[in-house]
Amino acid sequence: MNMLIAIAGAGIGGGLRHATNLAVVRLLPGLSFPLSTVIVNVLGSFAMGILIEVFAQRSANDHPLSLFLTTGVLGGFTTFSTFSLDAISLYERGEFVTATLYVLGSVLAAMAGLVAALFLMRTVFAGEAA
Repeated sequence: MNMLIAIAGAGIGGGLRHATNLAVVRLLPGLSFPLSTVIVNVLGSFAMGILIEVFAQRSANDHPLSLFLTTGVLGGFTTFSTFSLDAISLYERGEFVTATLYVLGSVLAAMAGLVAALFLMRTVFAGEAA
């Protein structure tokens, strides 16, 4: 049942992300900066902060609504909200070096993963074209 709750929320979150992308393109046509991604990441992180604190204050972190909204909706909207939560949790526990390494390592590793995937797929498609 928990899987279905998360899936339902993720569908909504993905739809909201798409709507945000469309709104930015319509409002600012020709913009080359990934503003919609920044908006989604900031809004998602802000929403994660609100939800986590509300659920923590009400001792409801394992409640289905928590799963639906955090893992589901925000997970579908942006995984950056979870990344932000993890980084701030490390920082609040006094693990400053670990938090810094987590942030830098995650960003650099994610970018390296993307570059590696692009290289791999471009190599595959270049081989098909030959």
